[in-house]
Amino acid sequence: MSDRERQRLDFLKTAGLADAVRTPLAGDASTRRYERLTTPSGRSLMLMDQVAAAESPPADPAWSPERRRAEGWNATARLSAGRIEAFAAVASHMRDVGLSAPMIPALDAAAGLAVLEDFGDDLFARVIDDGQDETPLYLAAIEALVRLQEAPAPEVLSGPAGDWPLQVYDGTALKGGADLFIEWLPRLRPDLQFSDTARARWDEAWAGLVQHAEREATVMAHRDFHAENLIWLPDREGPARVGMIDFQDAVRAHPSWDLHSLLQDARRDVPPALEALALDHYFSLRPNVDREAFMRDYAALATLNEARILGIFARLIVRDGKDRYAAFMPRMWNHLTANLAAADPRLGAWFDDYVPMGART
Repeated sequence: MSDRERQRLDFLKTAGLADAVRTPLAGDASTRRYERLTTPSGRSLMLMDQVAAAESPPADPAWSPERRRAEGWNATARLSAGRIEAFAAVASHMRDVGLSAPMIPALDAAAGLAVLEDFGDDLFARVIDDGQDETPLYLAAIEALVRLQEAPAPEVLSGPAGDWPLQVYDGTALKGGADLFIEWLPRLRPDLQFSDTARARWDEAWAGLVQHAEREATVMAHRDFHAENLIWLPDREGPARVGMIDFQDAVRAHPSWDLHSLLQDARRDVPPALEALALDHYFSLRPNVDREAFMRDYAALATLNEARILGIFARLIVRDGKDRYAAFMPRMWNHLTANLAAADPRLGAWFDDYVPMGART
């Protein structure tokens, strides 16, 4: 028996769950693992297992950009390092504003273990694939997102594992994410090699955008808001019908971030008509938002996010041998190309010069 398994068993015993049947769930691209716990009485719970040592350290709000980059990827761009303390604090905040985040009946933050309320298996992506009309689900997701954005976004969140800073998704983090594209695409695609001139132009093209996005970071963002992290809870009311998971990387960000994560999903096609309808619903619920200016930012930040995700997928394939992520890349290229038409012309010029249309596959 491994030391980690012994830790899990001790934790479950302390939580009164020693007799629960444990069923591992399929993993994703992260270092977290989950198990479904079924008690002798039939109650279902979730075990979240996140070893802190499996990740580089989270960002300290006092660190300079240079220090953050020196400390690694989490301090540069991810910020929270996926810590259970962050999950617990964000969950408390979400429940306080009337959203559905899992209750946490047992927690050992130092060990990286938590028992969570089980929202079930009705992920948006799954119930839609099973034939449910996707429109009501996406409109409900917009309502939940507006509830999150209209609530205050405090600098410090309080949860059962203590306080946790809600950091700004700032220029350092945004540019660090975008840079995954020029770092990892050439390792996957030898035909894409970026010279020093190309890299200098890359930096120039993003500079104004990331500074603007940092200034406009005014709302709390889930940051991984898409159909595989949202669970349909039809027995609840209003925005609470949308169960939220995997929000431990939440930040204060530009309000468009979660929108394009939802509506320009890496893993499934969202019809253009549904994207338009969802955006209309969003602006109807936030009538004071300047739609024209917002949509310029939406296109630009969606371009950045898609470049970031393409870089992440390339890294997963090259470094980790997870070839299945190649299937998602054409969708992200299509989103990126569409957004370039509405984004800063310097971005379009860069891609035209160094990643022409024929290479976006």
